[in-house]
Amino acid sequence: MPKLVVIGGSAGSIDVLKRILHDLPQDFPAAVLVVIHVGAHESRLPGLLARCAGLPVRHAVQGEPIRAGQVLLAPPDLHLMVAMDGERPFARLSRGPKENHSRPAIDPLFRSAATAFGPEAIGVVLSGFLDDGTVGLQAIKACGGIAVVQDPNDANASDMPASAVRHVAVDVLGRAGDLGPALTELADGTHAVQAAVQALVQVVPELRDRVDVENRMFEGEAGMEEMDRIGTRGALTCPECGGAIWEVKHSQPLRYRCHTGHAFTARVLEALQGGETEEALWAAVRALHEQEQLYREMHRKMQNAPGGEYERRADQAAEHGQLLRDLVATRMRLGPI
Repeated sequence: MPKLVVIGGSAGSIDVLKRILHDLPQDFPAAVLVVIHVGAHESRLPGLLARCAGLPVRHAVQGEPIRAGQVLLAPPDLHLMVAMDGERPFARLSRGPKENHSRPAIDPLFRSAATAFGPEAIGVVLSGFLDDGTVGLQAIKACGGIAVVQDPNDANASDMPASAVRHVAVDVLGRAGDLGPALTELADGTHAVQAAVQALVQVVPELRDRVDVENRMFEGEAGMEEMDRIGTRGALTCPECGGAIWEVKHSQPLRYRCHTGHAFTARVLEALQGGETEEALWAAVRALHEQEQLYREMHRKMQNAPGGEYERRADQAAEHGQLLRDLVATRMRLGPI
């Protein structure tokens, strides 16, 4: 089976991806699958990348064979994964649960590549915020594959590559201009790190088992008893669906999964909960403002109310609204801890 290169990126990764594809030769001996956080919006990324690539570039199509010498991109609002028909790999698209609040997400692609291709998988993490891609890169390493990461100092958004470097035994760390040549050598087996990596490959059964469970959970095929095996059920609820949530055991970075398949690192969960809290605070501010206006209108039209009761209530609502505004302003000024 030829090698497979899977690439994940987010903010600041497009220019790096253009450089990588420009540097890959037309006879590149591996398939390339790419997830960029494009969300649900219409994407012109294939045309943009095709102008600078020597390989054909397009959105993946459900069920098409994965062949060397082509670049397949995850379409908007669809996860891209690797599936197997006997010995033949093919592209699988899914509108399954978001991971790290993203669809397409990087981790599902990397996990599926790890289980399908094992030591023939090469994972690449590029520029981006937060830490999608780290857990998927761990899966690739757990199955004997190779981890390649853009140098965080070279990335416009250093979070994703920095997380990968912190939590994964990275094999190749390079600047944008280094990655294309490195991938070419890794794909044809001539890179200096190749022999050393293969000699040190130690597939960890516990990690491989966790990857398999998470793949089944993503597909809706695993039950809660399997989640209990790899995680500990906690008091938190999933911000995507409101369901029960498990803390994945022995996971670095710390991360969580719900029984419907949503997954989050702690940093993504913190960002989502912070957004929900701010929305709730602003909703309370709006409600108090409307309450103040109602009481002032009632005071104006019901002059016979005893002791200016409605005016007093209006002043109290205004005071509470200002307190909440000050609280939101303080949270925005301080930012995350």
